[in-house]
Amino acid sequence: METTNKLKDMNEVLEFLYQEFPQCFKQKDGIKPLKVGIFKDIAERIEGSEKVSKTQVRQALRKYTSNWRYLEAVTKSEFRIDIDGNQAEKVEQEHIDHAQKALEESRAKMAKRKKQQRPRQDADAKSFKKKPAHAAKNATSADKTAKAAPVKRSGKIEPLPASEVKVNNKVKVKLGQALVNAIITEVNKDDVHVELVTGMQVKTKADSLYII
Repeated sequence: METTNKLKDMNEVLEFLYQEFPQCFKQKDGIKPLKVGIFKDIAERIEGSEKVSKTQVRQALRKYTSNWRYLEAVTKSEFRIDIDGNQAEKVEQEHIDHAQKALEESRAKMAKRKKQQRPRQDADAKSFKKKPAHAAKNATSADKTAKAAPVKRSGKIEPLPASEVKVNNKVKVKLGQALVNAIITEVNKDDVHVELVTGMQVKTKADSLYII
């Protein structure tokens, strides 16, 4: 049962993770890619906590692993770390490519949002705004190439059988037109929670899962 002591703000939940697991979670400097499946380790450590729930931790992880600094860390680090800051598995090239793509898409969206919010001023301002737009076009072009790659490699893409929708099973999850490697972390009726190769937590449906 929820208690009144539970943290409400997501930034407070992140702050809780920074304090509880200082060797693993960093606010700015020293950020490292997290071990695949780290949510399970955190859930075990916070079992019975009056401050945060597993759902809040999952949401905080999603925010932490979608941060630009974290995605950059994935592209530059050789190894992941576990909950105590110890070296874990190696960061695979596929994970690096996916993080780079997510970074480019996020920056392109930010540039587009700023362009829409910022009122027209003068010719110099308009010229300055064009650069992010070009970057977005380049990212879109690169995305098309990246999205085609996973499909070609497997030859035939087969939906994941219902009997295989189980926690800890490795799968491919469809995100837009791309197929990304992930691991199932929770199955709740029609909703399936997966952890992407970057560490990001995503909620999806069983019909979006494919055999790896």
